Amino acid sequence: MNLFTISDLHLSFGADKPMDVFKGWDNYVERIEANWRRMITDDDTVILPGDFSWGLKIEETARDFEFLESLPGKKIILKGNHDLWWGTAKKIKEFFEKEKIKSVEILFNNAFACGKYAIAGTRGWCLEDGNDKKIIKREAGRLEASLKEAEKLGLEILVFFHYPPVYADSEVTEITDILKKYNIKRVFHGHIHGNGFNNAISERDGIKYKLVSCDCIDFTPFHII
Repeated sequence: MNLFTISDLHLSFGADKPMDVFKGWDNYVERIEANWRRMITDDDTVILPGDFSWGLKIEETARDFEFLESLPGKKIILKGNHDLWWGTAKKIKEFFEKEKIKSVEILFNNAFACGKYAIAGTRGWCLEDGNDKKIIKREAGRLEASLKEAEKLGLEILVFFHYPPVYADSEVTEITDILKKYNIKRVFHGHIHGNGFNNAISERDGIKYKLVSCDCIDFTPFHII
């Protein structure tokens, strides 16, 4: 089993918001699909750290999830800032059952075992969107809940966020303090696009960070192991 990750697919099969109006995003869905099928088998797992669909309501994501379901491998998704369709875990699971989405699971206050790793994470928060202490406290709580579940698996923990906990000169210390508490060494995140790649942090305080927004990794799933 191999483990991959790719973030910020921004699919819009059910919404009128194509990303190929942006420089470098031409034929992005076709490029993602071709690279995915070239690299990933049904025995592999792919983590998608947010901004999966432009749908405003979960019903508007049906064709996006149909596309994801058609691709090889198991998929684990978490919420991004543009995933406005995201509701309760119960509602999402009911939608998956109705639409026969069998290869996708959600990372939301829980954890998954993938080979020799435990997968944990949450959306997170980025100070560029405002220092909202209430939201940061909530996301820190969700991260800790996920990490507690991950610890029970007895495996090395990999953490996934949508927002980067560190970026340029900013740091969400409420998040990074928890990462240090649980001795996390590897973190993956999305959210950043285009030239913002230049300000992404690759390592700080002994923690390695990897930006995996699809346009920053050439629309190619990143091979973790």
